[in-house]
Amino acid sequence: MIEGMKSLYVVSLCPTETDQARSNILPFAISLAQQARAHLSIEMAAMRIVVPSAGPSSTISGLVTSENRRLLGISQEYARQAHADASAAGVPATAQPVHLAYSDFVARMPHRARVHDLTILSSGASLMEVNRGFVETALFEGAHPVLIAPPGLSTFTCRKVVVAWDGSMMASRAVTGALPLLRVADQVEVISVQGEKDLSRAIPGTDVAEYLSRHNVKVTLKDLTVGAGGVAQTLRGQMQMMHADLLVMGSYKHSRLREWVLGGVTASLLEECETPLFMAH
Repeated sequence: MIEGMKSLYVVSLCPTETDQARSNILPFAISLAQQARAHLSIEMAAMRIVVPSAGPSSTISGLVTSENRRLLGISQEYARQAHADASAAGVPATAQPVHLAYSDFVARMPHRARVHDLTILSSGASLMEVNRGFVETALFEGAHPVLIAPPGLSTFTCRKVVVAWDGSMMASRAVTGALPLLRVADQVEVISVQGEKDLSRAIPGTDVAEYLSRHNVKVTLKDLTVGAGGVAQTLRGQMQMMHADLLVMGSYKHSRLREWVLGGVTASLLEECETPLFMAH
């Protein structure tokens, strides 16, 4: 049993007739909640359409009002179903529909994330759209770790885990946050990718391995040389070779016009990785 994660927060975008490809993250979140015996706070989000108060005709305004009413109904129905699914799995849960403008929803997300042990989100193609804002907000403002699952994954497992280690504060926070998962893993491999940046003054992997061993984590160390595809591709290759169930890593950001933007390695792994990512900032 996973111990130390008792309050999980999951945000799922409601599928619509025009976007059936959106991933249903709920089975994955319910699976983790079962293993952790945790409470699951579910939010089924259908973004509210907002138009300028001046400009659109009464006909357009009426169409927008009608569509927003429909989207609210979709959100309410999916929230009811999500609660029923969690209850059927024996998971204590609350489920609520969320029908807000995108900016309003993103603004409230950190407050929800800060009162849960872990935020669970979905990655995939929609990351470049709405989901990317969710991920960035939860990571940089939510205070607690974020678990991001690829589309189509319905069961959580962490038998084999890769820890991407560079000695940074972000990596350290990710390792500490992931301890409940690392303790139950059969194999944890701490990987340092050499050549992308100077790690000579970083906390060595041997130190974090010793720290993890004190927490009864079975750990091995490996140094890799960055390949032609960069750090992200090097990590992907190692995860595929190991058949890893989870990647634990610190998240990075760039400041651009006062907007927090995910760093290159983080963004690349989110968009293309087939393995769930446990991240902290």
